[in-house]
Amino acid sequence: MKNEEEEQAYGWDAIDQSLSTLYGDFEPKHYGTLIPYELGGHDPLKGISAYAVNEPLPHWHFVTYGFTELYEKESEDPDISGYGFELTFRLMRQSGEEEPPAWALNLLQNMGRYVFNSGNVFRPGDYLDANGPICLQAETELTALAFIQDPALSLRETPNGRMEFIQMLGITADELEAMQVWNTIGVLESAVKYIPCFITDLERESVMHIPEVQEKVQDGMENDGSSTGFLFVDQLGWEPGKKSLFRRTPAILTLGAKQAAAAGKLLTGRIPKHRELTFAGRELTVQFRAGDTSGWSEENGKVTISLDQSAVEEISGKLEPKKGQIILTSIPNLSIHIIETKIKDQDGHVVKVIG
Repeated sequence: MKNEEEEQAYGWDAIDQSLSTLYGDFEPKHYGTLIPYELGGHDPLKGISAYAVNEPLPHWHFVTYGFTELYEKESEDPDISGYGFELTFRLMRQSGEEEPPAWALNLLQNMGRYVFNSGNVFRPGDYLDANGPICLQAETELTALAFIQDPALSLRETPNGRMEFIQMLGITADELEAMQVWNTIGVLESAVKYIPCFITDLERESVMHIPEVQEKVQDGMENDGSSTGFLFVDQLGWEPGKKSLFRRTPAILTLGAKQAAAAGKLLTGRIPKHRELTFAGRELTVQFRAGDTSGWSEENGKVTISLDQSAVEEISGKLEPKKGQIILTSIPNLSIHIIETKIKDQDGHVVKVIG
């Protein structure tokens, strides 16, 4: 597993020790990287192990090697090893399947590329919209990922600093929306008996059709509000209103249809509790906040929209994933333009149109 030229594999040994405590001498399937990423290789992770587990259901338990410092300490923070985590992923194992599917290994390496290239790290409670099936070769409703502490692997102190094992879970679009309007951990804990050990099953249906889960999510949203204060919105635009001698045209906020429905629920879960909500586009930031009166202001590429309760109710009631113009009576100088969202695959082909 290890590079034999490395004498002190502190981080690698720490991961091995955690897995040895869990699985004893059971030998996993291990997939190493031939050409290091820093030398031009395509895969940033040094390796991925896959354990064939039978309880509570037959599944593969993947564990990465490479987000933490596997050998000598290199980063300046003595308390954290590398990015501070390794990813795990539990995937339903098919009958007679002796090798883990390649797409799962590729998915984990893609997560590595995302972190290594962006510097963004995953933490329990995060989510990530894949904008399409997490396995392109399968007909599956799972189009996003949620992240939670691996239930079988605890935080560990290593000579290179602290690290934790964060488990990925494939989720559906409406489960993602529920996590946005409430919070990831709450939704997952509400559904744990329907998703044992948070095993990803490409064939499963959404748990949001289960009345018990629906009720818990609704109660959580009403009591706690939404934990999502910042959302990247790919389709986001702003056109200031124009004023002439005889007429004033309203400003236009443009949103993609994919974000429209969730945006209304997010406003309901944030603004009445006096929590701000920020949409960030490539060149524009729009921040919603609670106010005694409704209106908007613009300065240096940032738009601030104040909403009273009547405006929140009107916007959340009218926002739908359907293209068109929404005229607001609660904010006469603002309208919302919903445009189509085109979902594309990795080759750039449109696979779905929303709106």
